Amino acid sequence: MNRLTNILIALIALQHLWFFALEAIFWRRPLGLKTFRMSPEKAEITASMAKNQGLYNTFLAAGLIWSLITADPGLAFSLKNFFLICILIAGIYGAMTAMRSILWIQGLPAAVALVLLWGLF
Repeated sequence: MNRLTNILIALIALQHLWFFALEAIFWRRPLGLKTFRMSPEKAEITASMAKNQGLYNTFLAAGLIWSLITADPGLAFSLKNFFLICILIAGIYGAMTAMRSILWIQGLPAAVALVLLWGLF
């Protein structure tokens, strides 16, 4: 289960790096406009906010990557737990305030990884 958990955590880290790209690089481009279903005008107005969100997603990815490469098992568990809980909370909050699909895209993978991490499955 540990290997499966680590694979899922690595995929979640990659997912958050992709979120960074969408928010910080592609926000005002066709891919970003289509992904977030917004007009070019709205994208222009919100571009700096999106870059900030992208940066936060990079921090979440960095924390998960750190949890995968640290040699200390206790620290690895604590880092995984902390960053996955942060991502789950962000997914819940995003679903409540922005788009319901955020819960499934961001929150569900984190919840599954937490269940595996805690050995509940």
